[in-house]
Amino acid sequence: MKLFAFVTLLCIPSLAAAQPPAPSSDPISQSIRNAWAGAKRNIVESAEQMPEADYAFKPVDTVRSFGAILAHVAGANYVLCGPARNDTKTYEEDSIEKTAKTKAEIVKALNDSIAYCDAAYQALTDKTAGEMISGNTARAQRLISNAGHLQEHYGNLVTYFRVKGMVPPSSRRQ
Repeated sequence: MKLFAFVTLLCIPSLAAAQPPAPSSDPISQSIRNAWAGAKRNIVESAEQMPEADYAFKPVDTVRSFGAILAHVAGANYVLCGPARNDTKTYEEDSIEKTAKTKAEIVKALNDSIAYCDAAYQALTDKTAGEMISGNTARAQRLISNAGHLQEHYGNLVTYFRVKGMVPPSSRRQ
């Protein structure tokens, strides 16, 4: 009997560790935050991985360069996350693309824009997700659109990496 009690006590910590995490009290907004986390990870790792010399690379003349895509994403982050933060300032989507030219400038602008958006995602709750902002758009829709926008342009960057013979960040993790 003592042996059974001892073995049971030894198993309790492993049983507790095997339990799934407690469900979020805001599962919808947590799902949106999860999508944002994946999208921003792909973009940030792309910005870090590409050498500065290749920031000007574009597969054909009619598309944005690698660096211009990242600068565009940075500008769009302000446009899409601003209303979700109740920020009344007007942002121009191409403002960063027009001014940031070096890898250091683009990465800084991108990281600043991501921090700006992080605040909107962190403040999101299931209750506030449905609030109507900027006309007749739900706060959640703005943030979902932003995460989707990052993934859309990550798809562009994947092609740029492949053309350069590089493995993109999401494939490197697998």
